Amino acid sequence: MISYRGKEIKQDENSNDKGDGLRGPEKYNKEPFHILHALTVEGVMRWFAQDQGYGEEEDFWGIAGLLHDIDFEMYPEQHCVKAPELLREAGAEDELIHAVCSHGYGLVSDVKPEHQMEKILFASDELTGLIGAAARMRPSGSVMDMEVSSLKKKFKDKRFAAGCSRDVIREGAEGLAGPWRSLWTRLSGPCDPAKPLSVKR
Repeated sequence: MISYRGKEIKQDENSNDKGDGLRGPEKYNKEPFHILHALTVEGVMRWFAQDQGYGEEEDFWGIAGLLHDIDFEMYPEQHCVKAPELLREAGAEDELIHAVCSHGYGLVSDVKPEHQMEKILFASDELTGLIGAAARMRPSGSVMDMEVSSLKKKFKDKRFAAGCSRDVIREGAEGLAGPWRSLWTRLSGPCDPAKPLSVKR
């Protein structure tokens, strides 16, 4: 069982030791980029669960991040539309389905992020994509030597990683308690051991 918003959420009987009854993103997405993105967002969500005082819900936050693009590769034109079907087939409950679908709000979904976790997922999805694109442009291929100021410059350049919506990043971060720019520095060292989003403060 995993915990979310004060209730216990049952796991699929085939779940593994990570609490993921859906066996990870590779069951649904095959492209290495999509798998890395899923793992990155999972790491970010786990870090934020601890940071925001929801440590007892870390597994649920992580699973939502891991599977947020469950239908993206197989059904790109039905992103967040096919997700409920795939998730239900795997035994997911309504809480996870709502969380996953909410990350596409305003773009491909009318499910609005309501809980703090959903708001963070909504903002972090696009931002992790931007950060990953910036890292791939660096000689090191890493963000370990990247300054936040460099990321902000990339953010302002709308031609760079044009598929990462700046409006979504702003809207998502503005829906959080603090100012949206704090999201840049709070995405520091969330993923272990590779820490693909770790940036210098």
